Amino acid sequence: MTTHGFDKDYWERHWRQGRDGGPGSMGGNPPNPYLAREIGGLAPGTALDAGCGGGAEAIWLASHGWEVTAADISSEALALAADRAAASGAGERVRWVEADLGVWSPDTRFDLVMTHYAHPAMPQLEFYDRIAGWVAPGGTLLIVGHLHATGPGGHDEHREHHEHGHRPPAEASVTSAAVVARLDDSEWEIVTAEEQVRTLSGHGGPLHDVVVRAVRRR
Repeated sequence: MTTHGFDKDYWERHWRQGRDGGPGSMGGNPPNPYLAREIGGLAPGTALDAGCGGGAEAIWLASHGWEVTAADISSEALALAADRAAASGAGERVRWVEADLGVWSPDTRFDLVMTHYAHPAMPQLEFYDRIAGWVAPGGTLLIVGHLHATGPGGHDEHREHHEHGHRPPAEASVTSAAVVARLDDSEWEIVTAEEQVRTLSGHGGPLHDVVVRAVRRR
């Protein structure tokens, strides 16, 4: 059984493999489909992509008129993302920031804060608490994460499947109910809270997703 620290060294190795086109590379993936579904109807504004990875979602936002700050701990990921942005023609609308999101804070709040499968060194739900604080009044929080599930008898399916490369470890997964429970009703309107299964070519198995979209009350 492998335990991941999700520190800078881990992510540099992960994205170096991505730039080399190694097995399991996420660098060429298209934008997450939940992004267009959940955000496509919003008027463009300022956005933060927390844990932007290969940049697909940040580039999608920029190409749709958003002014994007895209932050990631990995310089390898950011180099890959910047190359993709330049090729897309949307690079001028994206500011790439190398940052440890467990300690870094932006100097402004945003109309949209989103994260897609970002796994920090800090506990997953505490990470979501942290980025939620960066949403401006009236702004939107979009969280797409890996679903945490236990099978009959309470055994941890993530631990078992991760050994075969199909699911992330337990510390990187959540449930929609757990995410929503962190968002105070007096401060947030929950728009979407769901768990989905989808397939991604080359992934090797189904993706079990958590999707939460919330709007900060003014």
